[in-house]
Amino acid sequence: MSTLQVITKGNVAEITIQSPPANALSSSILRDLSKELDQIESNKTIKAILLKGEGKFFSAGADIKEFTSFQSSTDSGSLAGNGQQLFNRIEHFHIPVIAAIHGAALGGGLELAMACHIRYVAEDAKLGLPEINLGIIPGFAGTQRLPRYVGSAKAYEMVLTGVPITGAEAAAAGLANKSFSNENLFEEAEKMAQLIASKSGPAINQVMKLVPYAYTTQLQEGIQKESQAFAEVFKNEDAREGVKAFIEKRKPEFKDQ
Repeated sequence: MSTLQVITKGNVAEITIQSPPANALSSSILRDLSKELDQIESNKTIKAILLKGEGKFFSAGADIKEFTSFQSSTDSGSLAGNGQQLFNRIEHFHIPVIAAIHGAALGGGLELAMACHIRYVAEDAKLGLPEINLGIIPGFAGTQRLPRYVGSAKAYEMVLTGVPITGAEAAAAGLANKSFSNENLFEEAEKMAQLIASKSGPAINQVMKLVPYAYTTQLQEGIQKESQAFAEVFKNEDAREGVKAFIEKRKPEFKDQ
């Protein structure tokens, strides 16, 4: 059973993450999203994607309970690598992906949103990378994409403290295009998707190819380094304690090892 709902409205595919209560990005969701992209890629009538979450959140992060199985595995690097591969695909997709963010986009949820091309956000939504509170670091290219939007100083602050910002603050910082009330968010995001989809398909495709040239050529190297660092940190005792404490709903006791 798919963790996603996909509805086609004209030339727009609306993808809704359906994994209550937090829409945590499990490996199942990542696989389902990849499959949906395969379907959309083969449908030449689709000219934009609107991505959103059902319930209270866009996505409140990665599936922390799933982390425990990876921490006992010798292949923890694949956890970051698989997510990075999918998010790279989204970032370089042939049509724009618009994220409509309500409630929260935290950890992997924010990393997914940052891989999208346009972000509309609810004013009171929470956006952040709280991985450091678990004794780990972002693993889906969060350390590489966040500085692009907010600058290195703000990125250091957000990643090193794990403290989220509001949707209104995200828009002011350049992390989101615009912020709206909860009541208007999805309507406005759909309007944007439909507006883009009304344009020429070949022109859209060329724009999607050209804009990424503006990025630094070192991004891919940085993403690879992040994956390696994530795997290294993920094996630490502090990481095990952080994940365990989160599941047990208590404050972690880090020992810096």
